[in-house]
Amino acid sequence: MQVFGLWPGSSLSDSSSSPFGKGSLPSWSGPTTSACSSTYHNFNNTPMNNSYTWYSTLIKPRWAPPSWIFGPVWSALYVIIAISFGTVFYKTFTDTLPWLVTLPFILNLAFNAAFTPLQFGLKNNLLAATDILLVLGTLVWALISIWPHIEWVAYANIPYLVWVLFAATLQLTVTYLNK
Repeated sequence: MQVFGLWPGSSLSDSSSSPFGKGSLPSWSGPTTSACSSTYHNFNNTPMNNSYTWYSTLIKPRWAPPSWIFGPVWSALYVIIAISFGTVFYKTFTDTLPWLVTLPFILNLAFNAAFTPLQFGLKNNLLAATDILLVLGTLVWALISIWPHIEWVAYANIPYLVWVLFAATLQLTVTYLNK
């Protein structure tokens, strides 16, 4: 029997493939399995899961990606955002970059953070579409404003810009199809 939380190829009865040695399981394998199972069960009974269920019922264009792609893409983008935006904020706080240059970065983070509650909390496609356009607008503004000061930040955020362009197109299409 395969159990989530154990090493691949291992089971409760035989842990010979475990890096911890034959006949031994890591002490955290039971709690990990239990916690993962509990988390999965609890997620499936939450209001947020109901929101994702709601989203899956919306009419989407044929070119819409599968829902599982959003997590890995945003995870990678958040690393880029953390490093590049962090640099902008650091330089602003150390008075080597004007506050006005930082303003679109602050607004971009605020609009980005608002998207999920608008889309999945309020289940409001129109507000989410408006918000994603604000994310796009503030990102373009941010890249233009940072270019004369720190070019690499603008270059580093090109994947973020491309994804937001795609996300805005998708959100506007979903909003139109479900009006």
